[in-house]
Amino acid sequence: MARHVETPDEQRRPSAPETPAEVVHQSGGSGGNDPLASLRLPGFRLYLLGSLFSGAGNQMRTVAVGWEVYQRTQTPLSLGMIGLVLALPVLLLALPAGAAADRYPRKTLILISQVGLALSGLGLAWVSFTDGPIPLTYAFLLGTGIFRAVGWPASQAIVTGLVPTRVFANATMWRSVAFQLSATLGPLAGGVLLATSGAGVVYLADAASSVVLFVCLLFITPTPQARSVEKRSWASVIEGARFVRRQPVILSTITLDMVAVLFGGAVALLPVYATDVLGVGATGFGWMRAMPSLGAITMGLALALLPPMRKAGRAMLVAVAAFGLATIVFGLSTSYPLSLMALFCIGAADNVSVVVRSTVLQLLTPDSMRGRVAAVNAVFIGTSNEIGELESGVVASLIGSVATVALGGVLTLVTVGAAALIWPPLRRLGALEDLEPPADGEAAPSTPLRP
Repeated sequence: MARHVETPDEQRRPSAPETPAEVVHQSGGSGGNDPLASLRLPGFRLYLLGSLFSGAGNQMRTVAVGWEVYQRTQTPLSLGMIGLVLALPVLLLALPAGAAADRYPRKTLILISQVGLALSGLGLAWVSFTDGPIPLTYAFLLGTGIFRAVGWPASQAIVTGLVPTRVFANATMWRSVAFQLSATLGPLAGGVLLATSGAGVVYLADAASSVVLFVCLLFITPTPQARSVEKRSWASVIEGARFVRRQPVILSTITLDMVAVLFGGAVALLPVYATDVLGVGATGFGWMRAMPSLGAITMGLALALLPPMRKAGRAMLVAVAAFGLATIVFGLSTSYPLSLMALFCIGAADNVSVVVRSTVLQLLTPDSMRGRVAAVNAVFIGTSNEIGELESGVVASLIGSVATVALGGVLTLVTVGAAALIWPPLRRLGALEDLEPPADGEAAPSTPLRP
């Protein structure tokens, strides 16, 4: 018996009171004129709150792991291994996890991932409290990477079941703000706990943050998703990659964002700058680490409060170019205030790129494929930080840190110019709220653009 796949119209048709669309309508809000439109939806608020705690816990763990591993080994290579064990599971499992997110309830997959992440955090705490061998730390970090890969595509795709289409861009902005807030508060809280209580307590806090998201999810009921009815096969898994390749707007936004993070290695080399270039010590390093997130939060709030972007494609090109210029300024700067300002601008520009890419990715993808397309995004964007850190470290060992960062900024500018020439549809991309998702089984419209 053939399984019925709901069309987008059927999914949006209210069958009970207080659907997300009705809540927004009754509040008088829309994605275009109400900066709090998505926050008026109880399900999205709960998910955002849980994600904020979970993200902060992840950032706390990142600070503690790097500090503890380096203190115990005193070798930079041991830090590179952290990125490797976290990136490998995403590279290997993201595409199958994306296919699973299109076949099975996304909420269930996220719940499973949070249980696994909590157990991994408890394992890291046990190793820390008992001074266990470093290979065990890597083993539990590998578990962290595995469960992160399992849940990431579903966590991206589930948002379309929590908010109506017309406020999705607004929801993306607030998700970006929450992420950057966690990226700012997490390292600060992790540093305080690390100094006062040790790494083991930080890992326990990380595990607790996963429990918070787990509990929040229990009270959330997303709208029914359109399930993929394709047979489980490798062809089904890689269909997300084929879909992205066929859509110039989606492909160009992913490529631009990925290259900017891959080449923009300023954050990876911040310890070198704090110690050898600027000479500001640990306190100054802490402020340098926080500035990109502060810039991203500021830009995220501005995007949420200001009128929507009418020319999103051009805005993204300008933002990535600004990212490259700010990276060059930081790379060449020997002034601490100027370096802080450059890092602030790097974060602000990156936030514009994130908002445009995330919104385009969701709204131009059929619901039955959103998990697989989110998995493609995870492979290219989710691992670019770790791979970028590896690339920056290797190149810096050959030509020096200053030249590496400045070269990364130049290559980012070159990529912007190439993208503008190769993908004219990106230049013509108009207002994000005007994008309409295609019906399941149809291709995304090739020109959701301004004339």
